[in-house]
Amino acid sequence: MSPLVLASASRIRALLLERAGLAVACDPATLEEAEIKTAFRRDGRDAAGCAMALAEAKAARVAPRHPGALVIGADQLLVCGEAWLDKPADLADARRQLQSLRGRRHELVTAVALRRDDTLLWRRIERPALVMRDFSDAFLDAYLAAAGADALSSVGAYQLEAMGVQLFACIEGDYFAILGLPLLPLLDCLRGLGALAA
Repeated sequence: MSPLVLASASRIRALLLERAGLAVACDPATLEEAEIKTAFRRDGRDAAGCAMALAEAKAARVAPRHPGALVIGADQLLVCGEAWLDKPADLADARRQLQSLRGRRHELVTAVALRRDDTLLWRRIERPALVMRDFSDAFLDAYLAAAGADALSSVGAYQLEAMGVQLFACIEGDYFAILGLPLLPLLDCLRGLGALAA
C-alpha cells in the first residue's frame, strides 16, 4: 500500500481519515490562497473551480516531498449569495461572519484531489447546503465564548461536529464534506486504487 499523505494542517480532516482506519501523515502545503481566490473572482470564475484549483495546488505542492505516496489535497469555500468567506481572522471577524449568515442559506464548496508524483489520479467536488437559524445575539456571544479560538479554524466560524451544530436549522448534503472532506467517495477511490481492502 502506498503511504497516504494529507496536504493540510486541518485537524478535523486528519481525524476523519484516522477514524476511518487509515494511517495518514500530515504535511501542510503553503500557498498564497488569497491571490488564487482574488484571481478567480477578478476573472469571474466560480467558487467550485477555485476550490478545486486550491485542492490540486496543495496536492501538487506536497507530492514531490513524498515520492510514490498518495497525496490528498483539499479545500473548502463558503459561498453565501455573492460573498466568498474565508476563515475569520479573529473573534470579532467570526462574529461578523456568523451575523451575516444568520437566517440564511449558504453552500460549502468542498474539493478534494488525489495525486501520486506528477499524476492527478482523482478529484471530486461536493456542495452541501446549510441554513442557519435566526439565533439571538445572546446565543451568538455564548457560542463564541465557548468556541474560543476553535471558531477561527473553519470558514464560517462554526464547527458542525461540536457546539456549532446549534447554529443550524437544517443541512443538506454530505456531512463529511461539511467537515472538510468528502470521505465516502475518497474511500471508494482508494479502494479502486488498491490502497484499501475491497
